[in-house]
Amino acid sequence: MRAVVVEGPGQITVTTVPDPTPGPNDVVVAVDACGLCGTDLHLVDGEIPVVNYPITPGHELAGRVVAVGGEVTRLAEGDLVAVDPSLPCGECRYCRKGKGNLCEPWQAIGISSPGGAAEYVQVQAKKCYPLPAGTPATAAALIEPLSCAVHGLDKVPHDLTDDVLIYGAGTMGLLLAQLLKRAGVNTLSVVDRRQDRLDVAGSMGVSAVATDAAELDRDGWDLVVDATGVVAAIEDGLGRVRKAGTFLQFGVADAKASANFSPFKVYNEEITIVGSMAVHNSFDRARDLLVSGAVDSDALITNTAGLNDYASALEEFRTGAGLKTQVLPSA
Repeated sequence: MRAVVVEGPGQITVTTVPDPTPGPNDVVVAVDACGLCGTDLHLVDGEIPVVNYPITPGHELAGRVVAVGGEVTRLAEGDLVAVDPSLPCGECRYCRKGKGNLCEPWQAIGISSPGGAAEYVQVQAKKCYPLPAGTPATAAALIEPLSCAVHGLDKVPHDLTDDVLIYGAGTMGLLLAQLLKRAGVNTLSVVDRRQDRLDVAGSMGVSAVATDAAELDRDGWDLVVDATGVVAAIEDGLGRVRKAGTFLQFGVADAKASANFSPFKVYNEEITIVGSMAVHNSFDRARDLLVSGAVDSDALITNTAGLNDYASALEEFRTGAGLKTQVLPSA
C-alpha cells in the first residue's frame, strides 16, 4: 500500500509499505479521510520525544473496515468508523486513576504506531466507533478533534448566565464555540487576528468577534478559553477573567514557553486555571454530537489533498491557510 512515512525530523516520503493485517482483536481500516493537526507539525519537526522514526503520521482518521480479526464480533467489513487514536497502557498510576489521557508511557496511533496518512491502517477494534451509513468520512474524521473539545468543556463550569471569550478561531476554537453556543451560554465572543476566520465565527452565530479583546465592550468574562497556545493571547486572557471565573488552557503552547500572570488576582478573585489534554471519555459523545448535526463540519473543512501532496499540504497548513486540512488517501 501507499503511505506517508516520516523517516526523521524534516524527512517526509510517500512510499510503498507492506499491507497491514489484523490481529485477533484488530481490524484493518481503509482510510478515507485523515486530518492534519499541529501535532503533525511537531512530529515532523522532531518535537515529540515519544516518536520512534520512521513513522506514518495521522491521528484524526475515519474510513471503512476491510478486514476483521477472528475475535472481533461488533464490527463487520464495510462499516464506516472513526478511530480514537489514544493508546493508554491501562497499568500506570494515571491509567489506574482513570486518567488514561495522562498515561505515563503515552502512545497514540499516528505518533507511536502507524497512522492514517496511508491507504490502510491496523487498529484495535475497541478503538473504532461506528457511524451511520451515509455519514461523510470527511466529517467523521473531525470526531477526534471534537472529542478533545468535549473533554475541554468537561473540565470547566459553564451555564446559561456565563459570558465566554475564546482566543483563536481556528478549527479547535470554532469547535469549542459551537459546543458552547449549543450549551446556551449568555454571550460568546471570539478573538482572532485573521478576519477570514472571524467571518466564519460570525456565521456560526457568536455574539461578537474582534481582532483584539480590547475592542469588545466588556468588564471581563466568566470563562476565558485559550485555543491558540500563543503566550501573548494567554497573558491577555488571564487578565480578563472575572471574579470567581475560570481560564481554560486548551491551546498547545511550546513546551519551553512561560507566561506572566498576577498570582494576587488568582488569589484575591478566586480565579480557577484549568488545563485540558487530548481525549478523555469523550469520543463516543463527540461521535453522537457530530451525527446529530451539532457541528457544522462543512464550514471547518477548507482544504483537501491526496497522499502524494502530504508534504505540501502540511506546509500550507503551517502557514495558517484555511481551517481544517484533510488528506484523502483513497482519492
